[in-house]
Amino acid sequence: MRRLLALSSAVLLLAGVTVPANAHRQLRVPGAEYQQLAQLDDLTTTGTVASGHTNPADYVGLTHSGLPQQSGVPGLQIDGYFPDTSHTNTNHGWNHDAQFVIRLPRRWNGGLVVSGSPGVRAQYANDRAISDYVLSLGYAYAATDKGNTGAAFYTDGVRPGDAIVEWNLRTTQLARAARATVAQHYGRPAREVIAAGISNGGYLVRWQLENHPELYTRGVDLEGTLWTAAGPNLFTYLPQAIKGYENHDQGAIVAAGFDPRSDFVWDYHYTVYWKLTQRIYAAELDPAYTGTEADYDYARRPEAHQAVARIALTGNIRKPLVTIHGTYDSLLPISQDSDVYAEMAEHTGLHTYQRVEAGNHVDGLVDTYPDRLVPLVPYLQRAIRTPS
Repeated sequence: MRRLLALSSAVLLLAGVTVPANAHRQLRVPGAEYQQLAQLDDLTTTGTVASGHTNPADYVGLTHSGLPQQSGVPGLQIDGYFPDTSHTNTNHGWNHDAQFVIRLPRRWNGGLVVSGSPGVRAQYANDRAISDYVLSLGYAYAATDKGNTGAAFYTDGVRPGDAIVEWNLRTTQLARAARATVAQHYGRPAREVIAAGISNGGYLVRWQLENHPELYTRGVDLEGTLWTAAGPNLFTYLPQAIKGYENHDQGAIVAAGFDPRSDFVWDYHYTVYWKLTQRIYAAELDPAYTGTEADYDYARRPEAHQAVARIALTGNIRKPLVTIHGTYDSLLPISQDSDVYAEMAEHTGLHTYQRVEAGNHVDGLVDTYPDRLVPLVPYLQRAIRTPS
């Protein structure tokens, strides 16, 4: 009988854990001020759009229409928030920041994926790019809004840089809480915890593996934002690109670090991203600045250097990391971002770098230029599934 039980346990570990539908009754997310639990027939966006357990506005434009759609993953979803004093996130009508979502599939493969939102989006931003895919593989999934959202995220905090500092703290908070929640729900700890993210979410992955490697087994970073106090960073190339565009000087844009072959998407990026990004990040990291976006000179802004130092990356990752970046990125040019971070992290022996020819910053543009751009989210998903 004892041998039979041992064999049954081994089969369970190989095949994954199946959790009874009512196993959530005593489940509490550690540290949460408020939580709502829902047993769902489908945790992917195929089901959650209809049931109201996601917000498509959070992830619009981040994936291309050809990305495969997963479905049919039953399980438990927990929506809630941690204590916070800011109110930029309006999801659920809560008007409360530090919102999170945790999804626990009924059939669990023993893993957990933790993610922070890209850009200044809220907690459902990675639902199509990451959550749907990893749930279909049996991973549990957790995501945070980073503690503040939207184009006015910089209004959170007191000191320059406080809002972005909170992004890192909230990701750490969620990782700890999600690990504990997974252990409660499934009766054992996760065997693998993967940090995964896009853009600002990729920055979070890098920062977490540098500062809290004990929480993760590995990370996957798609085009993470690079912040270094001495540069490069957004402030060292966006103003030059903006001025070049406004002066009809393509050479200045190329000199700022952008691939000249990506010029067909520069109109879009100037209109949608460049000026707004420069403006709101200057408001966060250099609020005393009152000039135009094109005239910003980071070299002459010591206050900004001090604020960026608070959030800067070092490259000293202490768990394996895969970084993926497209050569046509027209928001975070690869030459000023991941090429540099790869050099910073090379000494660790833990960094794997994939440069993708003709990949842009957002896959939504692939639908507009299907013959000129390559989608990057499939590379991200493959790296999550297959350790390097």
